[in-house]
Amino acid sequence: MDALPLIPVARPTLGEEEAAAARRVILSGWVVQGPEVAAFEEEFAARVGAPAAAACSSGTAALHLALLALGVGPGDEVITVSHSFIATANAVRYVGATPVFVDVELHTGNLNPELLSAALSPRTRAILAVHQLGMPCDLPRILAFAREHGLPVIEDAACALGSEVAVDGGGFQPVGRPHGLLATFSFHPRKVITTGDGGMVTGPPELIGRIRRLRTHAMSLSTAERHRAAGVVFEEYPEVGWNYRLTDIQAAVGREQLKRLPEMLAARRRLAARYLEALKGHPWLLLPREPAYGRSNWQSFWIILAPECPLSQRQVMEGLKARGVDSRRGVMCAHREGAYRDLPLRFPLPVSEYLQDRAIILPLFPEMTEAEQARVLEALKEVLAG
Repeated sequence: MDALPLIPVARPTLGEEEAAAARRVILSGWVVQGPEVAAFEEEFAARVGAPAAAACSSGTAALHLALLALGVGPGDEVITVSHSFIATANAVRYVGATPVFVDVELHTGNLNPELLSAALSPRTRAILAVHQLGMPCDLPRILAFAREHGLPVIEDAACALGSEVAVDGGGFQPVGRPHGLLATFSFHPRKVITTGDGGMVTGPPELIGRIRRLRTHAMSLSTAERHRAAGVVFEEYPEVGWNYRLTDIQAAVGREQLKRLPEMLAARRRLAARYLEALKGHPWLLLPREPAYGRSNWQSFWIILAPECPLSQRQVMEGLKARGVDSRRGVMCAHREGAYRDLPLRFPLPVSEYLQDRAIILPLFPEMTEAEQARVLEALKEVLAG
């Protein structure tokens, strides 16, 4: 009897519409950053309610550009989390600043606001708050602390397109509005929408204008401005910039992905609700929990092995794989990687380390069928029972 096909952790939702959009741009002759990127930026900003947006080559580039736009540099400190993809910490080091890691909350995986005061120093220049795996971080408390101390907040919303948060007593609003000064997104294939790879920064027009220049080697004139000019014009390069452009081919795909966003969010939330209902009360599992101030897009769904569970993370993952179900370990901790062993920790990070060692990301993607989800749940329960 043939083995059942492997159920992946994630699968991008792409179809004929995206293929046709890419073909249209390829045949147009303008394939690098151009009119499609401008349209994608406008439509993305409108979707999240942001005043302006700047597309770039990756979510990491978006973080780097956001820090540059705020003037963060050598000698500065940025309060953030180790419990995130390493790009979060790397972007801080790209500008010569030092990440100051604080621990996270168990059921959200996000920065614990109670630890901000201890991390504050005269060198603190910004707070980089992550909406981990699409779960909104505690922006109400983080923003209140930031305002009290005159600090800008950058939201690493790489996974959080479509997530919502309520601040200052208001109703739910899209992450990326932004509620901090700037928010950054990723369009990697594991994210909610994809352009193959790519990123976006949202924020006020004056900062977004600077980011648009920095992403193109700080060129004083955009390609569109040169094309529109009636006569010959020469650009200048007043400062060091980067080549962080998004192509028009990618932007055209992204515009089609934005059209799919409502249905993809609905599917993700429906699948997450089924997981939560099926697994609640299991004596060996802790489950993620949406906070009162936030609504997740469920970019990923994860379980946490309780201290009482005798099985290791690896044993559970291997048991799932043997039953045709792929999984991923909990979110990494940058401070445990070789690239950060020279950075002394100011505080212990027990929850961050526990989540890396005991959390497991299960399959979840919009086109996942009920039968596939049932297979995942059956396999998980078999492994835990064994």
